[in-house]
Amino acid sequence: MEILFGPAVVPQPLRHTAGIRVVTPFRGMFAVRDKLMTELYTWLDTRGESYGRTFLRLHVVAMESDMTLEVGVETDKPLDGDDRVTPGTLPAGDYATLRFIGHGRRANGTLINWIRAVNLPMDVDENPSGDRFGARYEMYLTDPRSERMKTRWQIELGIRLDR
Repeated sequence: MEILFGPAVVPQPLRHTAGIRVVTPFRGMFAVRDKLMTELYTWLDTRGESYGRTFLRLHVVAMESDMTLEVGVETDKPLDGDDRVTPGTLPAGDYATLRFIGHGRRANGTLINWIRAVNLPMDVDENPSGDRFGARYEMYLTDPRSERMKTRWQIELGIRLDR
């Protein structure tokens, strides 16, 4: 992992999204992410919808059991969803962020350790059945469709702060 920016606190505006949310074991998360990206792009392209950056949003993190994740894209406006793709938002607020190239496992630990070291409150309900984040995302600043090598992806990790 190569850090490009941060950790730092960055204010973010409300961002409209469209995404597919699933429950999956941690071990299968990245294969599911890649499959859902393709499904979401096809859904949007078929409808002629424009969209921006792709993200992976973790709603519930439970390393020892199932996780709730969403593969989504930023949109200019709210979209109508269906039984598979749902509209949503990444809420406005202050986010602890870190930009990096490569795998996110170390980045997540780096960012959370920094948040705790500077004593910032995360918007998360930490409990034994899984941590429920108000907003935790991995925004892909590199388009996954044009760069297949995941180790080359530039990613912004963001965790919403509770202020």
